[in-house]
Amino acid sequence: MLRRTSFDVIVDILDSAKGGACKTRIVYGANLNFEIVKQYLQDLTQKGMLAVNEQGKYVTTKKGYKFIEDYSKLIQPLQF
Repeated sequence: MLRRTSFDVIVDILDSAKGGACKTRIVYGANLNFEIVKQYLQDLTQKGMLAVNEQGKYVTTKKGYKFIEDYSKLIQPLQF
């Protein structure tokens, strides 16, 4: 079984937060644990790929959507 790369994890997190999501929803959506998600959320927020809305939920930003799009284009030729 192949392991996910950190880029795969980032895409899973950004996908989970597209419509706004709490940390628990992201943990389950990205199939990770709370400790790992905590660091990714902090990093992605600092890099401007995620934002926190008025309800305290994480939301994927335009920069995050662009990352998903670019990464998908990059790996598409490699998928079987």
